[in-house]
Amino acid sequence: MSEMMLDALWSAGLDTLTMVAISAVIVWFAGIALAVLLVTTARDGLFPAPWFNRPLAWVINAFRATPFIILLVALIPLTRLIVGTSIGVWAAIVPISISATPFFARVVEVSLREVDSGVLEAAQAMGLKPLGIVAKVMFPEALPGIIGGFTITLVAMIGASAMAGAIGAGGLGDLAIRYGYQRYDTTVMIAVIAILIAVVCLIQWLGDRSVAYLRHR
Repeated sequence: MSEMMLDALWSAGLDTLTMVAISAVIVWFAGIALAVLLVTTARDGLFPAPWFNRPLAWVINAFRATPFIILLVALIPLTRLIVGTSIGVWAAIVPISISATPFFARVVEVSLREVDSGVLEAAQAMGLKPLGIVAKVMFPEALPGIIGGFTITLVAMIGASAMAGAIGAGGLGDLAIRYGYQRYDTTVMIAVIAILIAVVCLIQWLGDRSVAYLRHR
């Protein structure tokens, strides 16, 4: 492989890392916020509000049910409004974040609901306010499951970033399409696949280790 192609792989790898890293920060905070709203506004939640909970759940389900490639195209006007363009790394962050947030929100919701009700009742008996219960009891108890779900979400986001290359988002997906597929360069295709597999394996390993550490504390 030529030095020029190695430089292209390095640059594309950095673009993919930028896309996924920034999207991951957005998804982490937005997903947790949505999950807390879903759990606390449910009929048996700390702030029962079915009139708010049901529409929110419908919107989240609608985005989850939409295939990423369709969402990618449908969000082009919004992407242009936010970042001023529909191509490039920054443009890809918008659909990746919007696509991954509902999935992660549902994962966090499940983890929060699995917290032992006895622990919540004990916290209430101690006089903790609802927000204190969420921050000091529910979230710490659910953290291993949340980290495990976030690991899965990150892996899905890497796949989405590669798919975004199909519409000129940059990154490894774009490199694989332009050089590996369109120019029939099998070496580039194999190199991109190998890098993506290595990154996914590293993220999964780190996630598994983090979950194991939290559960043994």
